[in-house]
This record gives sequence, structure tokens and C-alpha cells, in this order.
Amino acid sequence: MTNHQFPRRTMLHGLGVTMALPWLESIPVWGDQSATRGASEAPVRLAVLFAGNGFHSKEWHAEGSGRGMKLGQVLAPLTDFRDKLLFIRGLYNAEALKGNIHSSMTGNLLSGAPLASGGEIRSGTSFDQVLAQSYGRSTKVSSLVLGCERSNPAVHKNYSMLYSSHISWTSPTTPTPLELYPALAFDRLFKDEVQRGDQSVLDAVLADASDLRSKISFTDQRKLDEYLDSVRDVEQRIERAGKQGELQGWRPTLSKPDVPRPPDGLPQNIADHMRLMCDILVLGFQTDTTRITTLKLNNDHSALRFPHLGVDYMIHHLLSHADTPDWLKVNQLFVEQLAYIARKLDAIQEGERTALDNSMLLFCSSMLTGSHDATQLPVVLVGRGGGQIETGRVLNYRDQEQRQMCRLFLSLMGKMKVRLDRFGDATQPLTEV
Repeated sequence: MTNHQFPRRTMLHGLGVTMALPWLESIPVWGDQSATRGASEAPVRLAVLFAGNGFHSKEWHAEGSGRGMKLGQVLAPLTDFRDKLLFIRGLYNAEALKGNIHSSMTGNLLSGAPLASGGEIRSGTSFDQVLAQSYGRSTKVSSLVLGCERSNPAVHKNYSMLYSSHISWTSPTTPTPLELYPALAFDRLFKDEVQRGDQSVLDAVLADASDLRSKISFTDQRKLDEYLDSVRDVEQRIERAGKQGELQGWRPTLSKPDVPRPPDGLPQNIADHMRLMCDILVLGFQTDTTRITTLKLNNDHSALRFPHLGVDYMIHHLLSHADTPDWLKVNQLFVEQLAYIARKLDAIQEGERTALDNSMLLFCSSMLTGSHDATQLPVVLVGRGGGQIETGRVLNYRDQEQRQMCRLFLSLMGKMKVRLDRFGDATQPLTEV
């Protein structure tokens, strides 16, 4: 390999397409250099997954450590990752307690900022966007903000429902736009211009990929082939979904609807929509096209329904008001998305670690239960942040005085070399994370 010279940032190029490569041992460089991290060491990534309306009050818990950790039924999909997760109890957001409604608990979840009421829009820049403005400059896409339910512009009990619809904020007055359509999210990762088109991203770069293949090791050739296959798989699934009329919001089953049109934003098949967004999140990390992704699985005060689970008689928000078996089913569906992402990342080897070891997957909601309990927030962190996080533990801050959620954000930003003296209502990180 010493006979071949590679640029500092290796890409696959084609007509109108730029595709970043996964980690390869034959190309010991990533997009940035660091005095504290080796040039061939994979970067740390952050994903924030949000599920609105909290969880089953009796089944959100964990105790023990490592592979012997006992998880409540809500978290059962994460059983295989007990040694790679932190269950964090007791953190809260003081500003969220002021309004005691969904909007006032969600709009500042990732910032800890005071919220303006009276229909005015003012929150705080969320920590994922603070990272995007600094750490995210190393990649083609500074951050990817994905959603599975449209934002709601209404006002509820003196607070804008935009707070319930957005957890990522580019500035105190600007919620980061959500990408709701998988095809456009995919295009944003790989195409130079995001627009509808029928050109395959993979076909556009095959010539460049073939040339690269002749210059790398046998192990990397196999890894490159697996990576290109995964890109092709997502392309084909998006194409099939588009032909079937799926994933483009609500569609009537009659040529002319015999009932008033439902609100925009509910995917025809929420399970497929969520799974495609999870795949795009993984591809973004695998290709180093982005290192920061926020995936809002639903809104707080959500109107999603779940017919594939046999739970089609009540919307998500109303389901959250009682600890029923159906509520548990829906909770597990959301946690399954986290487990799916973790499993895919853990199968990607990056040197001595996996992509999951090099990532931090933060799973949270703006309330512990549907009864608007925000005195402590549900938080699970999966991944080791490039080996910087000791996982397989339960951390309990419930009885501590300094238990701001923003302390966790300071810790996570520090793992990505963005260190602040203060963020939100916190002035020091969590030393245990």
C-alpha cells in the first residue's frame, strides 16, 4: 500500500454525486487531523433519537451491570446491548417544569433554555446544532435532522406546538427543518443537489469505485463491496416504496375521499418509514457523510397510529395516558428502532472497534410518563463514544442536587472535542459519563 497515494479526504465521485467512504485499513485517514486522536482512528458520532409522550411507568427501569443487567419490558429490545449502554435516571430540565404541558417540555429538551409563551417562538440552540456548527464542519453534511411526523404550527395552552414538533434548534428562534421523506434524506447524503431524479447514486460512482478497488487490500475490498451493497439495498427499498405510494404522507384509499382529509404528515406505513430513516442514519455515519443526526420518531402530543401492531383505535398521545399492554407494544416499537441502529452499527468494523463503539446513541423523551412527569427524564445512551465511555452501568442522579440534563450534553460534546464552560443551566459535565 505504500506505493499508492490517497488524498486526505477520499471520496467516490460521479456525475453530480459525491460519496464518502467507510473506514478502510488501506486508507488510514479521515476528514480531519487531531493531536489527541490518531489520523487513522474513526471519528465519534452522535445520534439523538426522540420518542414523544414518555413510556410505560412500571416498565421503564434497569438494574445491575454488564450482561447481567435486568431491563424493564420497555427496554427489552436492547437486551443484546446491555454491556454497551448506560441507563441514566434522575436527570431533568428545570425550565420544562414551568408550563407542565407537552410543548413547554419538548422545545427546550436539548438546550435547557427558557421558552417564550403566548405563541412566540423562542427557545435555545440545541446541543446537536452546537456540535454541527463546530464538529460537523469536517463532513459534507454538518448534521442530518430527520422526522417521521410533520410539525404542528398550532398553539396549545399559550405555547406554540412547534415546540412539541422540534427538538433540534439552529438558533433560539429557528427550529432546524425536518426532512420527512427518506428519498430526499438519502439524496442529501449523496447527491450534490437535492432534487427528485432517477439516477442511481451507486451507478454514478461505480467507475471510481472500481479504480479504488484495485488499490486496496483484500479485506478492504470485501468491506467496500459490503458497503456498496448496503447503499444499493436502501436505494432499491426507497424506489419500491415510492412505486407503491408509501412514505409520502397520508393517501386516501378511494379515488375520491368520502371523509374529510386527515392532517398531513402521517406516513402510510410508520414502521417502514422509521426503518428507512434508521438505515439512512446508519449510512450517514458509515460513510462519514455526517457525524451528527437527530431522528424524531414522532412529535410530543403525537397523532400517530399503529395498525400493524393491532393498535389502531387510539392515537399515540391518548395511548400514553394509561399503562396498558398496547402502550407497552408501542413503546417497544420505538425502542426497537434504537436496537436496530445499534445492531447495524455494531456489525461495521472500524479497526479494533465497531461503528457502535465509535458512536453515542442518545434515546430520550421529554417526560418520563404520559402523565406529564418531567421531574426526571428517561435517558438511555448506547455506544462507547470512541472508547471514552464506560458502559454496562446504571447511573442514578435522582437524589443529587446538580442533576441538569444539560450536564449530560456537556459530557457528550466533550467526547467530540467541543468543550464549553456552560451550556443551558449547566456549568460542569457529568464526570461519570
